Amino acid sequence: MAIIRTQGLRRDFGRHAAVAGLDLAVQPGEIFGLVGPDGAGKTTTMRMLTGILPPTAGSAEVAGCDVGRDAERLKEQIGYMSQRFGLYPDLTVAENLDFYADIYSVPARGRAERTEQLLGFSNLTPFRQRLAGNLSGGMKQKLGLACALIHTPRVLFLDEPTNGVDPVSRRDFWRILYQLLREGVTIFVSTAYLDEAERCNRLALLHEGRLIALGTPDEIKALMPGDLLELRTAEPRRAAALLRAQLPDASVGLFGDRVHVTRRAGLRPALSTPHPESTASLGARIRDALAAGGIEVASLRPIEPSLEDVFVAAIGQPPTVP
Repeated sequence: MAIIRTQGLRRDFGRHAAVAGLDLAVQPGEIFGLVGPDGAGKTTTMRMLTGILPPTAGSAEVAGCDVGRDAERLKEQIGYMSQRFGLYPDLTVAENLDFYADIYSVPARGRAERTEQLLGFSNLTPFRQRLAGNLSGGMKQKLGLACALIHTPRVLFLDEPTNGVDPVSRRDFWRILYQLLREGVTIFVSTAYLDEAERCNRLALLHEGRLIALGTPDEIKALMPGDLLELRTAEPRRAAALLRAQLPDASVGLFGDRVHVTRRAGLRPALSTPHPESTASLGARIRDALAAGGIEVASLRPIEPSLEDVFVAAIGQPPTVP
């Protein structure tokens, strides 16, 4: 039975639909990722699921609580770490944990043991007396996570938790999330980092408040509309611009010194849907267009798509990485 379920979930701000008819079902004990470009509706969805923002229409249940009617009871079941989690810089690490324990009415009996467990869990024990304002960005994120876990929630909501954090700290943070998963915590995370999205059990891709794909990372990558071709050339930027102009029915993405090209057809509604153009035909059109523009092709070959390729094919842009 799903621990998070939404049906037709919608939130309007004036005439703008930030989230438009979202249907999701998240199973207990999985890491579920919400991915999309800026303005896709990720934070709005998160705020509705945590009972902070009432839906305009539709319904949502989290851990058996209706997010509209049972907001207070919901808080006992969830942990929520927003993009700007409210640590108090003039309190120490240990004092921040104690403060959040008071907020969540954690009983005095067992509180010290829980605090020590979380300090060890997040590798913050040596820094327990350090002011939160003096912590590094990665350490602040780990302290924020520990504070969100002080009351032992069943579901953990994380809104872009590694935004602006260095790669090593991001890796450490995800290692902690996997430990939580083994303890049975369900994790609902939004991220703009597609390498992090690959770590999730399942993903929902959002664009302009609408769900455009749902499934495992491999299932979503399989929705690409046909084969993906990787072009290598000494002039990748000029090649990409030329192909966008000459092949209006193709999706063209620039990835460093490589250009990725596939047919622009949106995501396939079914994995068995045939592609209307062969790889050889598309490759020939690419070579002809580049030859006409005086651009030499170093190599052109089919490759497996990444999640970023899926975004480029579906909406013309990848998520904006901070």
